Amino acid sequence: KMNNDKDGNEHMDIKIGLADTARELSIAIAEGHENVLNTVKQAIEDQTPTVTLEDDKGKKYLVRTEKIAYVELGSAQARSVGFMR
Repeated sequence: KMNNDKDGNEHMDIKIGLADTARELSIAIAEGHENVLNTVKQAIEDQTPTVTLEDDKGKKYLVRTEKIAYVELGSAQARSVGFMR
């Protein structure tokens, strides 16, 4: 599922679980989430040592493929602040 940001652009969160760490890498991407998923999958299958991903703001992430435990696609949702009833 994709959501639109305030400028009307579609974006999605991709979370990558890494072995040997409790934290996960969360990257918001603009479009082409299937391309990102296929890129990561192909890198793992080809035993490529690293894969480079770029978020919707232009930041680049270099990830060691041997450390990827899982990849999760999900919608980027605005976080609410304060108490909810």
